Amino acid sequence: MTKELAGRVALVAGATRGAGRAMAVELGRAGALVYVTGRTTRERVSEVGRPTETIEETAELVTAAGGTGIAVAVDHLEPERVRALIERIDREQGRLDVLVNSLWGGDRLIEFDTRLWDLDLAGGLRMLRLGIDSHLITSHYALPLLIRRPGGLVVEITDGTADFNRRYRENLCFDLTKNAPHRIAFGLAAELREHGGTAVSLSPGFLRSEEMLDHFGVTEETWREAVATSPHFAIAESPALIARGVRALAADPDKARWSGCSLSSGQLAKEYGFTDTDGSRPDCFGYFEDVVFGGRDAPAADYR
Repeated sequence: MTKELAGRVALVAGATRGAGRAMAVELGRAGALVYVTGRTTRERVSEVGRPTETIEETAELVTAAGGTGIAVAVDHLEPERVRALIERIDREQGRLDVLVNSLWGGDRLIEFDTRLWDLDLAGGLRMLRLGIDSHLITSHYALPLLIRRPGGLVVEITDGTADFNRRYRENLCFDLTKNAPHRIAFGLAAELREHGGTAVSLSPGFLRSEEMLDHFGVTEETWREAVATSPHFAIAESPALIARGVRALAADPDKARWSGCSLSSGQLAKEYGFTDTDGSRPDCFGYFEDVVFGGRDAPAADYR
């Protein structure tokens, strides 16, 4: 693989695990210098409660992949800490080319099939803070550095494309949280246009994150065993798929054609010609539209 992003500087905000970690590593594999942030370190565990996944480990994986990883412990809901992070990037690098807002950590708060008046209000409002406020705070401080050079890229990571999320996500606070990044990207696309910048929202499909694998009691090597109890898991994708999508976007000199769009990992895989780690090209949202919601009698293999 080429080092097409050599000399570029990226910030992956929320890179402790899952898609965030994979995107940071893939940007490093392309030669980028990547600042990786999160709340779980080797000394402190965030409210997510997964102590074995740390930002220091992510940074080491970035460097091992061929880039330069720099871990910075940041709670992106604390504006002064975000400001200090961006000032550090400016002081050390003088540029920022890619900003990935992959901040979340609210899965434990979701109460599906629960009406707003029955929700745990504190948990619902915390979701909004984790998945919306953190993105806005980070972009507020990072974008003045990113727009110094034309060609900057902002990637808003969410759950579900804009089309998919037209269906209610069965929890109002979760629904709002995962639809907001589409509008953030749409608005930033307009604001970045005169500066030669691009903003997109991007969703993985059914993601085989560390937490999801643990939920099913499988590993990345044995994940297919979970299909027996959860048939739709057959369309699941590794975090590498969305990571390769972000790498392709960052390296694309014509990426501005996507600005303001809602994209998926499967869509980018088709557009740029990459695959998941097993050589397949899963189309999760096509599968859900046709089979899960549309009633088509077809195996997941038809969508891989």
